[in-house]
Amino acid sequence: MAASIATRWTAHSQRFEASAATREPAWVKGVLIAVALSFFSLFLLLPLVTVFAEALRKGWAVYLAALVEPDALFAIYLTLLVTAIAVPLNLIFGVTAAWTIAKFDFRGKQLLTTLIDLPFSVSPVIVGLMYVLIFGAQGWFGPWLMEHGVRIVFAVPGLVLATVFVTFPFVARELIPLMQAQGKEEEEAAVVLGASGWRTFWHVTLPNIKWGLIYGVVLCNARAMGEFGAVSVVSGHIRGQTNTLPLHVEILYNEYQFAAAFAVASLLALLALLTLVVKSWVEWRGR
Repeated sequence: MAASIATRWTAHSQRFEASAATREPAWVKGVLIAVALSFFSLFLLLPLVTVFAEALRKGWAVYLAALVEPDALFAIYLTLLVTAIAVPLNLIFGVTAAWTIAKFDFRGKQLLTTLIDLPFSVSPVIVGLMYVLIFGAQGWFGPWLMEHGVRIVFAVPGLVLATVFVTFPFVARELIPLMQAQGKEEEEAAVVLGASGWRTFWHVTLPNIKWGLIYGVVLCNARAMGEFGAVSVVSGHIRGQTNTLPLHVEILYNEYQFAAAFAVASLLALLALLTLVVKSWVEWRGR
């Protein structure tokens, strides 16, 4: 009885200490909340409101005209095309890399894990320049590609390669810690019971990682649609041929077509907000 009372008292004391450690005066909470809201309003909300305000300043007619203009429509099409190619590729690469790192032990595992983070540390402009040096007219493979009529740089393949490189870590980095935390026991049990590798992945692994996988795909999709630096270098800024939405916004702004530039920018902002909604839903379902 005495031991039980002592145990309950210890647990109560620990809970009290934990709550007391996070207890702050009301004015401290108020200051922290005010600072957070101020930063949110100044650096996030105000620019977003400005984009939509500038886009609609000359009315809906000008706004819609900017979005249905041929170059804008092609930029929308090209952005969706590059995203539709890059995201599934990164889905495959990300799942494969995460499975390899989380489920197997091999020499060079730490190096592979480090290389996955490489796109986070390399400037997108450097990524674009790298592909120009490899596949450009004066690059390593440029002359051979030109002889065989293959265009990588200043064409859609270059845009896809640059986008894949920049967005590669999002799926893999979301899945690696999740798979490592789950361990190998369930997969090993499935194999012992006679399941093939594919059936094990489809019926055991995938249900456990599906929300993390969707979360990674959403982030990858958002980054792919908004990529500017790497795509800008490999695109050549050929209007109506290699301009994605971010590049089209830059061209319109440089030509002082501010209403059209903000109209197209607002479309990107809407896509970002939609991504945020989907991301929040996935987080909620994941919990």
